[in-house]
Amino acid sequence: MRTLLVTGPGGAGTSSLAAAAAVRAARAGRRTVLLSARPPVPGVDGVDGLTVTTVDAQAAFQDVWSGTAETVGTVLPQVTVPPATSVVPLPGAGDVALFAELGRAEADLVVVDAGPLPSALALVAVPATLRWWLDQLMPPGMRALGAVRTAAVASGAARRGPVDVALSAVPAIEGLLARDRLADPADTGVHLVALPRASSVADARAAATRLALHGLRVGAVLSRLSPSAGNGDWAARRAAEQDGALAALAEVAPVHRVPELATAPAGPDDLAALVDVDPPVTTGSGVPAAERHEGAWRLALPLPFAEHGSVTLTRWVDDLVLTVGGLRRSVRLDPLLRRCEVTGGRLAEPGTAAARLDVDFRPDPRLWPADLLTAEERTTP
Repeated sequence: MRTLLVTGPGGAGTSSLAAAAAVRAARAGRRTVLLSARPPVPGVDGVDGLTVTTVDAQAAFQDVWSGTAETVGTVLPQVTVPPATSVVPLPGAGDVALFAELGRAEADLVVVDAGPLPSALALVAVPATLRWWLDQLMPPGMRALGAVRTAAVASGAARRGPVDVALSAVPAIEGLLARDRLADPADTGVHLVALPRASSVADARAAATRLALHGLRVGAVLSRLSPSAGNGDWAARRAAEQDGALAALAEVAPVHRVPELATAPAGPDDLAALVDVDPPVTTGSGVPAAERHEGAWRLALPLPFAEHGSVTLTRWVDDLVLTVGGLRRSVRLDPLLRRCEVTGGRLAEPGTAAARLDVDFRPDPRLWPADLLTAEERTTP
């Protein structure tokens, strides 16, 4: 595993547990980077093999704008271009900045303090979203023509215009995607922080479903335990709720108990003692290959704990577009399935850890060579 995401609700100790995982990995001899959009917790400085990187979204956006503002002003002189010190970042710029820094990290393992689940989901959605919009606005054919025009402008055979500003962004986006550390979900692990409360179980299951939409599976649940508060009725009821919650959370992933400290961790030793699970834990699955099923093909997409009515599916050109719990992702089909029609989809074993979306395909006669289609029909039982 090359990347570990640590996410959980606010106040559950996500930053401390991300720092703990990074310290343990560095002490195990791996070159480790702890990456966060928030200031790191005390105690991680000075650990051999560990680099701490804090992403400043405002500064990152200013750097990008500084490199493009002069070009925009030259091509569009009628537009007053604000200086980098006055530009306001676009929504989502922080997620892109964190993703870009993740791609630049030179380490055996990058531990990302991904913050609350919505922030973690926004981060893992960046590459698929960028690819989708790049394909819609600049299809491969148009990008090829753009490369020709760029060469013509560079040679002086054509004058630079507004379209060249847009074309100049394509190599930057392609370069960003080429450094995608999240490209192979099998190299990405997830530690989910959850409090041992009954109310946390539904949130943890929803997190597992939403992460699975991006091909990620929770590898471990880190649950912070409160110390015993006596033998009275209150303590007994609290202990019963805690035990019940831990048992339910174990359906999501193996639970690792985190002791509640009296004070904040004071150094690397305190941090390393917080968790008893060492990265890496290879947990991702990616998009599985289609399998033969009743003379056609079936693609099974794991969506643990998904319920009927929470999943929708559409086909758009070469993509399957899935919407789960209000989140949407486009999954690029492999060359075989692109030449097939979607004949149906069903959610199997809903509400369980084994829930999955089964999508059935059959050859599209318009896209299959006649002789290949005939051979396929002969082999169909």
